[in-house]
Amino acid sequence: MRKTPQRKCLVSNKMYDKNELVRVVRTPDKSIVVDTSGKANGRGAYLKLSLENIAAAKKRGVFARSLQTEIPDDIYDQLESLLNDGK
Repeated sequence: MRKTPQRKCLVSNKMYDKNELVRVVRTPDKSIVVDTSGKANGRGAYLKLSLENIAAAKKRGVFARSLQTEIPDDIYDQLESLLNDGK
């Protein structure tokens, strides 16, 4: 039996299994992408998907601080669509 890796949600600061979170990545060419596979190359930041967490992440700028770059609004739209597709 293997242990699943744990990652911290940027908004709630709680630890979750890696497969429960969504990863947003700053790739080496400085673009920002939502990584559904969890294996994209680059600096990643994790978020537990919920409308409250997405809104708080946007308001508080946690992705911009963690990834050290501006986050386009369409990233938050992609996160919301992932949330809606999962329901």
